[in-house]
Amino acid sequence: MYTPDIYKNENQEEIKKFLQENSFGILINQTNGKLCATHIPLELDTNKEGNGILCGHISKENPQWNGFIDNDQILAVFSGPHSYISSSWYDHENVPTWNYIAVHVYGKIKIIEGEAVIESLKKLVDKYEKNSENPVRVEDLSQKTMMQTRGIVAFEIEITEIQATRKLSQNRDEKNHQNIIAELEKVNTNQSIAIANEMKKCPI
Repeated sequence: MYTPDIYKNENQEEIKKFLQENSFGILINQTNGKLCATHIPLELDTNKEGNGILCGHISKENPQWNGFIDNDQILAVFSGPHSYISSSWYDHENVPTWNYIAVHVYGKIKIIEGEAVIESLKKLVDKYEKNSENPVRVEDLSQKTMMQTRGIVAFEIEITEIQATRKLSQNRDEKNHQNIIAELEKVNTNQSIAIANEMKKCPI
């Protein structure tokens, strides 16, 4: 991912938090000579060796997984808030742009089987059920329902590189930076407010 130095985020704790909060990503690889992409949750975890991994699964009906065997190289893309930035918000003439937060994770994928698949599903379900009024637990599902796990391919991605971008008008002076925040708040969409809040936390 092309990222000018001024927008690079190398704060590992921030990146970890972002991946945990924005875990619905895009899994990209090459299968049968074509690029394939699937939108799925990819959960950040640590393997037995203490290395960072992403865990996930896709349907066996999805031909993308066939590429995991021939080529273990994977790219996972995670997007955060984003918003248009009008050049009319500056005190000088300039071009419009877009502010956004994104993380690209590169790694090596391997298919997992057996009990590791169930443990991966437990972690996934527990994470998203924890705030439910009547949380579902994998342990409580019937054997008939659990038979559906035969229709998935579970995997782990050992992370080899992370590239993180926080493009939040860091190239503007204090006056223009504050004005962009004010204008984003006037736009008053979920995305514009989220970017405004991120800009408030970002030193320039």
